[in-house]
Amino acid sequence: MKGYSPPMFIDYVEIEIFAGNGGAGCVAFRTEKYAPKGGPDGGDGGRGGNVIIIADSNLTTLLDYRYKRIYKAENGRGGEGGLRTGRSGEHIILRVPVGTLVKDKETGEQLADMDVIGREEVLAKGGRGGKGNNHYKTSTNQAPRQAQDGRPGEEKKLSLELKLLADVGLVGLPNAGKSTILATFSAARPKIADYPFTTLIPNLGIVKFREFKSCVMADIPGLIEGASEGKGLGHQFLKHIQRTSLLVYVIDVNEENIKATRALLMAELQKFDTSLSGRPSVTVITKIDTIDSKALKAISKKLPADYLYLSAVAGTGKDKFLQTLEEKLDQLRA
Repeated sequence: MKGYSPPMFIDYVEIEIFAGNGGAGCVAFRTEKYAPKGGPDGGDGGRGGNVIIIADSNLTTLLDYRYKRIYKAENGRGGEGGLRTGRSGEHIILRVPVGTLVKDKETGEQLADMDVIGREEVLAKGGRGGKGNNHYKTSTNQAPRQAQDGRPGEEKKLSLELKLLADVGLVGLPNAGKSTILATFSAARPKIADYPFTTLIPNLGIVKFREFKSCVMADIPGLIEGASEGKGLGHQFLKHIQRTSLLVYVIDVNEENIKATRALLMAELQKFDTSLSGRPSVTVITKIDTIDSKALKAISKKLPADYLYLSAVAGTGKDKFLQTLEEKLDQLRA
């Protein structure tokens, strides 16, 4: 659509949350017509509202939390005469993308992992309402004028960090053909052009194997040497690989040294997170339509037998590529 700009991709924010305070208890006495000096009947205060977080599949960015940093639930209302309890405060709901990690900013403790659609967690509890004077009646004090204040709600400083959840993660140098693969095999439409760093944000797409069987594929912005040290926005994007079940190393057939390129990609992932070195993987040599069959045969003889060869544009190798992904994912799920 002309003039349309997709929402900015924000995957880290810091916010403050305040649960509601409990309402104060009430000091009151019954005043019926024939009992002008009736006993205490002050009601309890209402409970303060909670701060609740929900994983929402309709969201893909933490952008809203970039502009609003403070979130407060409603305080509970005070108690009333006639033993009427004050109304509880309204909860405040924070909706975040699936895959968001919630941590206490001050202690570093992980409070919630919003890795399932619809997951709901209470991040801060509202304070209890105070007791009305009815609770303080004793045999020696029939008309107590004492009530309790409401308890304060919990307050926290939080960090929200989004890490994409995907079955398959495409890893490669800039302009290796990752975006073309995602656009070819899914309904996702990442920006594609013949120059490096076209992809500046992670993209997700659903790849369909067959009826009722599919996977989620992520196109991660291209890595460069030193990405694990933050070069080329490395840290910003490498974290999105951490939750990926299967890695797909995407290498342009025109690379001068394909084995060295794969080793470079593996090294950068391992430096960033050592657990990634043992992650199941597939290696795909792309853009095979750009060289002749004789040259391709010569290249393939120098490479491991399990490497795949693909032209997403021409469709060459498409069936083998999808079959391999399906088999690998089936093994992991089993």
